[in-house]
Amino acid sequence: MAQSTNPFSITRPGFLGLNIQDAPVGLDPSYALVASNCVIDHSGRIAARKGWVPKNTPNTDLGTNDITCIGEVVEDDGTRTIIAAGGGHLFVYSLNTLTTLTYGGANTAPVITANNWQFCQLSGHGIFWQRGHDPLVYDPAVSTTTFKRLSEKTGGSGVVNQCNTAISAYGRIWAADTLTDKGTVVFSDLLAPHQWSGGTSGSLDVREVWPLGGDEIVALASHNNFLLIFGKRQTLIYSGANDPSTMALSDSINNIGCIARDSVQDVGEDIIFLSDSGVRSIMRTIQEKSSPLRELSRNVRDEIQYHIGVETLEDIKSAYSPVHAFYLITMPATDETYCFDTRQVDSKGSSRITTWSGVTAKGFCQCSTRELLTGRAGVIGEYDSYFDNTDEYRFAYRSPWLDFGNPIQTSILKSMVYTLTGVSNQALIFKWAFDFDANDHSDYRLISGVPVPAEYGASEYGIAEFGGGAFVTKMKVNGSNSGQVLQVGIEKDINGFGLSIQKIDILTKDGKL
Repeated sequence: MAQSTNPFSITRPGFLGLNIQDAPVGLDPSYALVASNCVIDHSGRIAARKGWVPKNTPNTDLGTNDITCIGEVVEDDGTRTIIAAGGGHLFVYSLNTLTTLTYGGANTAPVITANNWQFCQLSGHGIFWQRGHDPLVYDPAVSTTTFKRLSEKTGGSGVVNQCNTAISAYGRIWAADTLTDKGTVVFSDLLAPHQWSGGTSGSLDVREVWPLGGDEIVALASHNNFLLIFGKRQTLIYSGANDPSTMALSDSINNIGCIARDSVQDVGEDIIFLSDSGVRSIMRTIQEKSSPLRELSRNVRDEIQYHIGVETLEDIKSAYSPVHAFYLITMPATDETYCFDTRQVDSKGSSRITTWSGVTAKGFCQCSTRELLTGRAGVIGEYDSYFDNTDEYRFAYRSPWLDFGNPIQTSILKSMVYTLTGVSNQALIFKWAFDFDANDHSDYRLISGVPVPAEYGASEYGIAEFGGGAFVTKMKVNGSNSGQVLQVGIEKDINGFGLSIQKIDILTKDGKL
C-alpha cells in the first residue's frame, strides 16, 4: 500500500513571536520557540533586526568606557542638541564628534563617581540626575561647551535634592529618591527647572499613602494628566498633575511596582515598565475607574524571572521607538535584549516578543529626527545597517513542534519550501528535528538566481531594504528522518543584508508507529 504524502504550510512563521512559556506541542504554528536577532516587521513577518553603526570618532576622555545615558535638548527656537554621559564625563555630540563638556561653575568641579544618570530636559535645559550626586545642567543658551550644578544656575532658588529619578512633565521637573528619602516627590516651579522654592514648586510626601504600607520610590512617569509614582511593589496614580495644588490620589495598584528605573517608557497610549513579575503596561480608559494591567512578557515569563534574579537592576535600560514600533529592554548580565512589538498583542495579552544578542546597549535615546541612538563602548551608536559596527550576527528562527493535526502518526520529512525576502548569493542554514531531539539536522544552501517580483512591484516600499523581492528555496530532505512531532528552522549570518520569512511549506509522508 502506497504511503500518502501530506502538505503543511506555516503561512506566518514567527508572526506571534516567541512562546517558550506554554507547552511546546500544540502551539499555534505562528509562534516561535527561537527568534534570535529578529523583529516582527511591518508586514507581520519575522525578520532580521538591524545592527548599529558608530556616530562619532574616539574621544580621549571617554576612551573605551560606555556611554550610559543619552538625551536630546530642545531649545525654545527649536534647536536640538544631543548630549551624553559616560566614564565620569558629560559630552555634546555634533557632526560625528563627541566633545567633552567642561565644568563652568564658580565652585569646585563635581566629582563623578558613578555613571547611572537619568536625563530629562525642560525649557532648553538638559539635566542629569543620579543618587548621591548634584544634578548637572547643560544650558546652551549660556554655554555650549560647559555644564554646572543645577543649583549654580543664575536665578535658582531652594535646595536641589540629589535625586535618582526625575521626569519633565506638565511644565516642571518632578524628582524623587535620595540617599535618605525614598518617599517624597519634589517638583520645581513652572518652566523653571532651577527654582525649587516659591512660585508653584513644592513636594508630595507619599509615605502614608502606600496601600500596603511602606515602600520606596523607584521611578516616575506621566500620562494623560496623571502622575505615576512607582514603588518597588505598588504604584500610585495622581490625577490633575498639571496643577500640583489640586492634584489628588486617583488610583493605586497593589503588589505591582517597578524594579528598574530605566525600564519605564511612555509608548503613546500606555506606560511600559519592568515589575518583579515581568514586563507590564498600565492601560487606562475613561470608562474604567481602576487601571488594568497587562503582562506583556507572559510568553517568556520564566525566562524574564531568571534574568531579574541575576541582573543588577540599575544596569537595565530600555527604549521605545515609534519609528520601529518596538519597546526594547536590556539584560546586560546575560547579554540579552528583549524586543516587544508594540503594534499588537496576542489573544492572551502578551506582546509579540523576539530576542537580540551580542548587541546590548548601555543607554538609549529616540531622537525627534527619527534616529534611535544607543550607548556603546567609546561611542554613540545608531540602530541602522545590517552589521553590528563591522561584525556579523546570527539570525535564528525555530518553529513550534508540529504534529500536523495527527499526534499519533509518525511522519517522514520529504521536503521544505521556504519563501524568503532577501538577496541572492547569501548562505542559509536550514534546520529540522524530530521528537524533541536536541541534535538538529541541518543543510547549508546558497540562495542564487533572480527573485520573484518584489512586494509592491519594487524593493520594499520602493527602497532596497532587503535588496530585492521574494526567493522561493526548495530543499529535499533525506527520507530516513521521521517522528511524531517536527520542528523546522533557519539560520543566517547577517552580513550587510536583511532577511524575512514569508512562508514555509512542508511535505511529509506517513511513517509507521
